[in-house]
Amino acid sequence: MNSIVNLDTQYTGFSIKPSEQCPERLIELSFPKATVDAFLAATAEWPVQALEYKSFLRFRVAKILNDLCAGQLQPLLIDTLVDRNTGALLIKPEGLDDVSQAEDMVKFTTAIAHCYGRSNFDSMSGQYYARFVVQNEDNSDSYLRQPHRVMELHNDGTYVPEDTDYVLMLKIDEKNMDGGNSLLLHLDDWEDLEKFSTSPMAYRAMRWAAPPSKKVAADVFHPVFDLDAEGQPIMSYIDQFVQPADFDEGNWLTDLSESIENSPAINGIRVETGNFLLINNHFWLHGRDKFTAHEGLRRELMRQRGYFTHKKTVRKPTQ
Repeated sequence: MNSIVNLDTQYTGFSIKPSEQCPERLIELSFPKATVDAFLAATAEWPVQALEYKSFLRFRVAKILNDLCAGQLQPLLIDTLVDRNTGALLIKPEGLDDVSQAEDMVKFTTAIAHCYGRSNFDSMSGQYYARFVVQNEDNSDSYLRQPHRVMELHNDGTYVPEDTDYVLMLKIDEKNMDGGNSLLLHLDDWEDLEKFSTSPMAYRAMRWAAPPSKKVAADVFHPVFDLDAEGQPIMSYIDQFVQPADFDEGNWLTDLSESIENSPAINGIRVETGNFLLINNHFWLHGRDKFTAHEGLRRELMRQRGYFTHKKTVRKPTQ
């Protein structure tokens, strides 16, 4: 792993190492139970509802966790997320592993997210985070809750005007599950990146519209590709919500989708209950593999997604 983060450093309150599931890109960050318990004790006066109502408390719980880690957590998160060579973490808080601890899980992820950024308002849930359940039978209007098919690789936030720099995906609960691993593809590992990112179609503004369940009425317009501050390609793409205007756009998007979905560089990542993935949304695509059918199948997930706020963070140019 060629990372700006020193993997040999000894940290206070947590440890890091390359993930065995994707050692060349994914960093595994683990918190021992002592750190998790100390954090929950220090934040016990604030239920999740308090974080929902008073947004400044989200930054206070972030400070508490960072202080427990001797101030080393915040710079580690910032450096990792903006590092083009990594930009992704699998985070494991020891002892948070049961659905009965769901509020503690939300509080812990909130602290992590607000060390480097702020989570956007999620229209689907009406909060700064969204919790949702995947079950064996579903009549959803998107693939998010449909378990028996692959949810194709995509970026989040394609249909909202706010910038979406990061995505955080937590597994709260899982029962009768076989399959359904997270799928990740780093743009620089995609063999057709140059072919599609240098196409004239790559920078044509296209229309993006969300289904009713997203509770976002207005369409937005932006290209599939952009360039970051260093001139490297980044993406804002999801196959379900882009609305091609003509023959050329529709067929270019089909070719793009087929290339992404068939890339041998896709990583299948198993995430245990209570653990979560944190990725840079501009140069990582994410999705989900299909599940094996079971009438008792249940998975509860939580997501936070938002923008970087720290001054050290490199943001993409405004479109």
